[in-house]
Amino acid sequence: LKIAQGNDEPEELRGKAAISLGPALETADLEGFFDPDDILITEEVFKRVRDSLRELYEDAGVPKLVRRRVLEASVRAPQDWHLSAVRAAFDDDDADWRLTAIFAMRWLGGFDEQILDALSSDDDAICCEAIIAAGNHELDAAWKPLLRMIDSEHTAKPLLLAAIDAIATIHPKHAGPVLVELMDSTDDEEVAGAASEAMMDADAFSGSGLFDD
Repeated sequence: LKIAQGNDEPEELRGKAAISLGPALETADLEGFFDPDDILITEEVFKRVRDSLRELYEDAGVPKLVRRRVLEASVRAPQDWHLSAVRAAFDDDDADWRLTAIFAMRWLGGFDEQILDALSSDDDAICCEAIIAAGNHELDAAWKPLLRMIDSEHTAKPLLLAAIDAIATIHPKHAGPVLVELMDSTDDEEVAGAASEAMMDADAFSGSGLFDD
């Protein structure tokens, strides 16, 4: 936290320090502070980090990269102020801020329209984050666009892999046949492996017993 706040530190280092706090914030937010064996940071530290990151984000004098990483980290323990911050980032003409916004939407509800819009982005990084967000929120309206990506020979591999993973959570029962066909039709071991893992996820989510035979 001191590195993230350090005005004399390089921007890249400050950004890395900020984003590294994200997993601990998320775990604390989800698990609470009841079991000493599961606590990564105390409640006191959690609140201090959370409040300090907000102060950094709201300081216009902090470099853009650091503010972006602060938002990306802090949103993993969502607060009310994140909604307006993410909307502003999404509406910004700066592609970097837009990318940060889509990343943050993984953890925030109420952005279905923006996620769907980003699925058609020409920027592969933004599109990939939108796919992951759609999967996280089990966004039904993303099902057909994701199927088109999987069916297309022109889909970049990172997008294809993300789409494979996402459909397993959006429609687990319907994803099975799609993934089986993909496994049978591809010569790419990485794609086949991703489809196989997604099949297992779909089976677990749906409880359909796809692998019972």
